[in-house]
This record gives sequence, structure tokens and C-alpha cells, in this order.
Amino acid sequence: MGRWALDVAFVWKAVLTLGLVLLYYCFSIGITFYNKWLTKSFHFPLFMTMLHLAVIFLFSALSRALVQCSSHRARVVLSWTDYLRRVAPTALATALDVGLSNWSFLYITVSLYTMTKSSAVLFILIFSLIFKLEELSTQFNVEGFALVLGASFIGGIRWTLTQMLLQKAELGLQNPIDTMFHLQPLMFLGLFPLFAIFEGLHLSTSEKIFRFQDTGLLLRVLGSLFLGGILAFGLGFSEFLLVSRTSSLTLSIAGIFKEVCTLLLAAHLLGDQISLLNWLGFALCLSGISLHVALKALHSRGDGGARALKGPGSHPDLELLLRSSRPEEENNEEEEGYFVAQGQQ
Repeated sequence: MGRWALDVAFVWKAVLTLGLVLLYYCFSIGITFYNKWLTKSFHFPLFMTMLHLAVIFLFSALSRALVQCSSHRARVVLSWTDYLRRVAPTALATALDVGLSNWSFLYITVSLYTMTKSSAVLFILIFSLIFKLEELSTQFNVEGFALVLGASFIGGIRWTLTQMLLQKAELGLQNPIDTMFHLQPLMFLGLFPLFAIFEGLHLSTSEKIFRFQDTGLLLRVLGSLFLGGILAFGLGFSEFLLVSRTSSLTLSIAGIFKEVCTLLLAAHLLGDQISLLNWLGFALCLSGISLHVALKALHSRGDGGARALKGPGSHPDLELLLRSSRPEEENNEEEEGYFVAQGQQ
């Protein structure tokens, strides 16, 4: 009877993990191809990103209200001093990372975007040390490559600052819903100057938004942008959910296979041409990521000993499946692996 119960628990854990990974894949891969498709007809990626931020803020606020009503506990609200001093740098870096990434879709293919963004792991490791945490094809476009490489560089700063932000227990931002709620307004303001300079005038004279003549077309455009915002919120939700219900190692491994799936889909669905040299370089990058993940896992096992895997009941009240109940010293190890995994986004 005991053996049967263990088998059922193992199967349930495997099914739950697989489901969470597939959910993460749907949102992560889906928003990549969706944004690429949308920028082919809607050439205002910064405005699109700002609208996504507004949708994420709306859903975060709604989620906080639902959690507060169900748990009867007030959600954390930072003071203006903490908000501007500690959240603003992370929000600015995140806004530039996401904004430049979406901007690059105007110029480069999904395959080149995926391969270039994989280099963000290197920048994460470099900035972690600084902060003491720890051949050209016809598809190549210099401007698009510079944008996505800049996004990867800023992404290294972004996730390092995010890790530092979440590790400050006194702020109370361990819950990702609270984190997204506090980040979005400053991200919106941080991205607005770039939008005003590069897209403001063109958007104000565009017939797709402000000078529309076809109401149906306007509603379709706004609906498409709103759907992208829902995908963006779902991506952030699924990432944190996967980590909280399994481990950062699971997200890291899932992220590696996600990159391969994205490249294969880009070649099959969009006709991206990926040469043997491209594949070899990409394989080298993923090998480095895999080696880092493996070494981190071995090092953690050697330092902390064998830890029991978190089962389906590790968060009894769930807090919408997101509330962390582990001590801060256990969180730090999980978060570090999580932020390395984010370099693949």
C-alpha cells in the first residue's frame, strides 16, 4: 500500500511538472512568435510594449485584490522612498530589456533573436560578479542585432537587480504578483521617452490608432495588442509558478529545450534559414548553459545535502499558486538558479 502511494505521488508530480512546463512553453514560445507576427503589420513595438505593461499591471492589481479578498490579508504596498530607490532601477532595466527585444523584431528573424538572447546568461554572470552575487547571412540586420544584443546586455543587469530586489525580505516582494504590480508603472514611465522620440509622431499620424477611419480595424488592432498583454502576463505568471511548484533547475532545463523548440518552429513555420555554423554556435552556447546548470546543481547538493522535492502540497493555501512559504536562506539558492534561467528569455 505504501509503495502504491509513492508511485501515485511520483506520477502526480511528473504530470504536474509536465503540465507546468507545457504551460510555460505555450506562453513563452507563443508570445515570441505572436510579437514577431504583430510587428509585421503594426510597426510600433514600443507602444505595443507599453500597452502590454498596462495590461500586466491591470491583471496584477486584479489578482492582488482577489488574493486579499480570499485570504483577508492586506497586500504589501511600498513607501515612495523604497519604491523610487529600490524598485526604479529594476523597472528601468526591465523596461529597456523588453522594449529593445520587441523593437528588434522589426529587423531580425526569430531564429537570430533566439540565438542572440541566449548570450544574456553571460551578462547575468558578469553583473552577478560585479554586484557580488555571484559568418553573416542574408537574414542578418545590424540594427536589429544591436537592439537584441543591447537587450541581452541590459537583461543581465535586469535579472541581477531583480534578484537583489526579491532577496530583500523587508520589502515583502517575494510574491511575483506583488513584484509585477510594483514594477509596471515605473517600467511604463521608463519606456515612454523612447516611445515619444522614435514612435510618438508616427503613431499620432497613423490611421491604425489615432487617425483611424475604420472602427473595425481599430478594434482589431487594440484586440491584438491586448491579447499580447495577456500572453505577457501569462508568461511571467507561468515562470514563477513553475519555479514555485518545482525548482529553478526545472525551469533552467525547460528553458534550454525551449530554445531548440523555438528555432525548429522558426525554421518550419517562418522559413528562417539556419546554417550549420548557426547551429554549431547555438549548440556551443546551450552547452555552456547546460554545464553551468549541472555544476550549480552538483554544488547545491554538496553544500545542502539531499533536499526533499517540494510536492503538490508544499503551499497549502496556494496564494493563487504563488505565495512563497520557504525561509529566506532557502529562497536565495532557488532564486539564483531562476535568474540564470531567465537569461534564455
